[in-house]
Amino acid sequence: MSSASEQRYTILVADDSEMNRSILRSMLEESYDIIEAEDGLQAIATLQQMEQEISLVLLDIVMPNVDGFGVLSAMNKYDWIESVPVIMISAENTWEFIERAYDMGVTDYISRPFDMMVVRRRVINTLMLYAKQRRLAAMVNEQIYQKEKVNNLMISILSHIVEFRNEESGLHVLHIQTMTEILLKSLMRKTDKYKLDRETINLISNASTLHDVGKIGIPTEILNKPGKFTPEEFAIMKQHAQMGAEMMKGVPAQDEPLVKYAYEICHWHHERYDGRGYPDGLVGEEIPISAQVVSLADVYDALTSARVYKPAHSHEKAMSMILNGECGTFQPLLLECLVESSDLIQQEMAVDTVTRGDQRIMENTAAEMLQHEELTTAERTLRSLEHERVKHRFFTSLCQEIQFEYTQTPPMLTLSPWGARRMGLEEVTVDPYGNEQVIEMLGREQLSRLAQLLRSTTPEQPGLEYRCEMRVGDAVIPVQLICQAMWSFEEPPQYTGVIGKVIEQKGEEKIQ
Repeated sequence: MSSASEQRYTILVADDSEMNRSILRSMLEESYDIIEAEDGLQAIATLQQMEQEISLVLLDIVMPNVDGFGVLSAMNKYDWIESVPVIMISAENTWEFIERAYDMGVTDYISRPFDMMVVRRRVINTLMLYAKQRRLAAMVNEQIYQKEKVNNLMISILSHIVEFRNEESGLHVLHIQTMTEILLKSLMRKTDKYKLDRETINLISNASTLHDVGKIGIPTEILNKPGKFTPEEFAIMKQHAQMGAEMMKGVPAQDEPLVKYAYEICHWHHERYDGRGYPDGLVGEEIPISAQVVSLADVYDALTSARVYKPAHSHEKAMSMILNGECGTFQPLLLECLVESSDLIQQEMAVDTVTRGDQRIMENTAAEMLQHEELTTAERTLRSLEHERVKHRFFTSLCQEIQFEYTQTPPMLTLSPWGARRMGLEEVTVDPYGNEQVIEMLGREQLSRLAQLLRSTTPEQPGLEYRCEMRVGDAVIPVQLICQAMWSFEEPPQYTGVIGKVIEQKGEEKIQ
């Protein structure tokens, strides 16, 4: 037996005939784990729940509710066909059916009645082919990850050299990078004026770590002076902006966007929107947006960090000082971004440096992989891991009662076993907004209102609490829904669904 059979793969058999499923199971169960689906709708629900575990689908064409072509349509729509191969097994032998199946992405086609040797051999061949593709994707994924890790490490080393000489915590570099990223993402959602995308935000955030590289040329006695600068000392200190710009001019590959953004940031991150900054006294939009954002991030971190000449201010105090104009003038739209991202900024500044660094590398790796169509499997795996991380963290913070998960694509509601029994619903409901049981339970108006509120959340503020009435059996009871909206990994983020729990409120039930 080949190496494909040495691993215990999982095969989904989708056929409305119990006898056909039984025959296929008897042929394959010695070497593989078998999951059965009685129709196309059940097959789609199983794929939605277990895409990462299923290695192969054996699919019939003629089935009730949703036929085999309907399953293939769903697999193409949601990109499952890229990672889960399909072998069509059917008595339909006309060329029209077979050609349509191949056009929709099936890997092989087996006619009934079954031949045991043919079924086993084709299953093994298909699994071997896809295993090789997965190994290739994993290898490329690792190469991209390592490249991103090295890039971040080299920039981090250089920027930390500056921080070490300046006797400041290495956290300053990470804080500027993190806050720059947060502000740019918020700005991108507000306006398309600056043509920001995920790649540009990544480049500017990385370049921000070099903002004070010019301080290498400032005398140590001035750089680390505990008291206030004299006018002469401040004039020398201000030279670090121009020195940093000159260093960037001497870097090879001047056409590279990273070098361009690093030059802008080093040169102009002390400019102010009203023209009162240095070294060139630029006004308003004369200041590149990269330098504007880093300038605001730099001021915030300087206020909230302890220095040899001052204690650290609280987040609230720093926000107040910036918004009141005590630290210079900033672009009004950026100040809006600062306010709207206030909670996220405070939360991210408290994250451990190693944790945050690893998270950035994973995000950047996924962002680069988005550019490679052939790597959709690995990209989807990264997204799935991030989704599961958020879901686990949310549910472990709450007590288990009626728990639910709704995915936008495909539209599917999944309830915890206890919750399904309590509400009288199936554990998995396809298209819940069109399901009569769900509509009767919550009402069309309440469902529509809840969907609207969930879509109005943001990645920074995904939480929602919603009070309403719910019909359970013959009673109508008041409930509170505690929800967390889920947002996609790419930029700009897209609403993808919600997780949460239902809390029944104490009080009298209305019997109807």
